[in-house]
Amino acid sequence: MLTGKKILLCVTGSIAAYKSVILVRLLIKAQAEVKVIMTTAAMDFVSPLTFSTLSKNKVLSNLFDQEMWTNHVMLGRWAEVMLVAPASCNTISKMANGICDNLLQATYLSAICPVVIAPAMDEDMWRHAATKRNIDLLKEYGHTILPVNNGELASGLTGEGRMGEPEEILKFLEKFLSEKLSLSGKKILITAGPTYEPIDPVRFIGNHSSGKMGICIASEFAARGAEVTLILGPSSETVSVNVTTIKVTSANEMYNAFFSYFDESDIIVMAAAVADFTPEDIALQKIKKNGNELTLKLKKTPDILSKAGEMKTNKQVLVGFALETENEKTNALKKLHNKNADLIVLNSLNDNGAGFGHDTNKIIIFNKKGEEQLFEKKPKREVATDIVNAIINFKNE
Repeated sequence: MLTGKKILLCVTGSIAAYKSVILVRLLIKAQAEVKVIMTTAAMDFVSPLTFSTLSKNKVLSNLFDQEMWTNHVMLGRWAEVMLVAPASCNTISKMANGICDNLLQATYLSAICPVVIAPAMDEDMWRHAATKRNIDLLKEYGHTILPVNNGELASGLTGEGRMGEPEEILKFLEKFLSEKLSLSGKKILITAGPTYEPIDPVRFIGNHSSGKMGICIASEFAARGAEVTLILGPSSETVSVNVTTIKVTSANEMYNAFFSYFDESDIIVMAAAVADFTPEDIALQKIKKNGNELTLKLKKTPDILSKAGEMKTNKQVLVGFALETENEKTNALKKLHNKNADLIVLNSLNDNGAGFGHDTNKIIIFNKKGEEQLFEKKPKREVATDIVNAIINFKNE
């Protein structure tokens, strides 16, 4: 299952580096192509000669190799998956915070492939609030964090923090590369975030959407090998480097950007909270506070989902979102049919931890037949996995 797969193994300073020797042997036996990066600290635990002998490739460690000063860029584009195993507490911190002081970090920051991280450290370090924060950041970046095992640690204590066994990681990679890259060659178009409709140069009509849900969906599609274009309204959220991001502000800008990519897209997910109305006239200068009232005349913004429903072909899958405060199911189903969508994702502001700004969401997915899938509240990155799975299942029916 790994025949010909290009795996970039990054080994950091941890006693668990010996497991990576076994892992390389297993990967080569599975006919994968393996290149190894080692940090300076990793060399205190395992010799580079061991990895080069097993992988049949020169071990890379020097960022400033005079023969190939751009090797970090090429490595990040060569690999189908970048596996950091073991990932020490120090390296995890550097990855989470974008520090670039060695070849591993430079390659990581240049990589366009999925990144898988196998942590290895003592239990107290694993449970520290700073480590938890760094792990959460890496998950937000769209990376996969392998679970740590519970057992005897290098400190002599027993607890969580052991890197997974080589055989476990091999099985994960087999499944990961078969499932996660299942959308290779597919083009995905996603909208996310709010739109800001200008009143004057300093004021606007908007909403509280952060764009988190759509960004998580984009990251999940990209992790499965798809070519993803994200049309993103004003948002401060971080987007995966594997996603082509087009930033817009107003509904009209989103409309124009969206339809420039629409025809070539296989799957369209419209998670943006597009403003329904925009001022008819935009003041060229800041409106002064004269009198006790200000009257704004509003006009409808272009209905992007409705137009997409009119234009979509049988080869395309169109997914809409419905954020409701009352008669949730009725309104969601009405939107599903009126807009000619294939699926509609409903979330209600009446559910705690759902809707704008939260890191969690609770959704129901409806299809054209009125069938529904109800999901419990969970982190948005896990909700994104549920949504992508539902889309793939619908497409394969």
